[in-house]
Amino acid sequence: MERFTTTVTESARLYGDTHIVWLERTEVLANIQPGEFLMTYIGEGFDPLLGRALSIHRLREGRDGPEFALLFDVVGRGTDWLARRTEGDDVAFVGPLGQGFEVRPRVQRMLLVGGGIGCAPLIWLADELVAEGREVTLILGGRGEAQIFPPELLPPAVEVIVTTEDGSVGERGRVTAPFERLLSWCDQAFSCGPDPMFEALHDVTRRTGSSKPVQGLLEGRMACGFGVCYSCAVFPKRGGVRLVCTDGPRFELRDLYS
Repeated sequence: MERFTTTVTESARLYGDTHIVWLERTEVLANIQPGEFLMTYIGEGFDPLLGRALSIHRLREGRDGPEFALLFDVVGRGTDWLARRTEGDDVAFVGPLGQGFEVRPRVQRMLLVGGGIGCAPLIWLADELVAEGREVTLILGGRGEAQIFPPELLPPAVEVIVTTEDGSVGERGRVTAPFERLLSWCDQAFSCGPDPMFEALHDVTRRTGSSKPVQGLLEGRMACGFGVCYSCAVFPKRGGVRLVCTDGPRFELRDLYS
């Protein structure tokens, strides 16, 4: 974990209220893994004072070297400031932080479930899994079409299933329906989204009697990102206190809800 500053190479609204910012990938991020995150320091000076925890969304080879992306919804002053950065602007970070996804080495069929902006780290995971020759199905869910990541931006080998609560695109309903259909097919499942989604996914595994491992990447609010402030504490059903920033953000859902 280090504090570093790097430079924006591209910035655009990608869909709905969701923005993407590409930045130069410094040596600090040479060994990052899908699911890890950065504390992103936004605004001028110390306003706002606290950083924002943002998952690393994707990697690419840019014009002048390797780059990484952040994908985020514009919902307040901080994310609005970040969305208004342009090529050549600098942004400060602390990271990489957290425990990323843990992929089993000898399994083939992978099921990914993203709720809303929870798709952000799953896109990079899908890129990596496809490059390794694994089968990948990605379920994207949102309230409506404006919350759905464009499937055409994914590798062609990824099977995409879209659900929307209003039925504006894809299946009408929530991600739990296709998740239940595909749970017996997959070898391992990964998810990211709001807390109620995780609990609903776990309810499906419990109701169906499935023992398939399902990892969830939690989206806890954080003030520091490295275990000092305890603002991201969670309380698993099995007892104790866990911190999203240091113990997670990746957790096995059965450890949280069983």
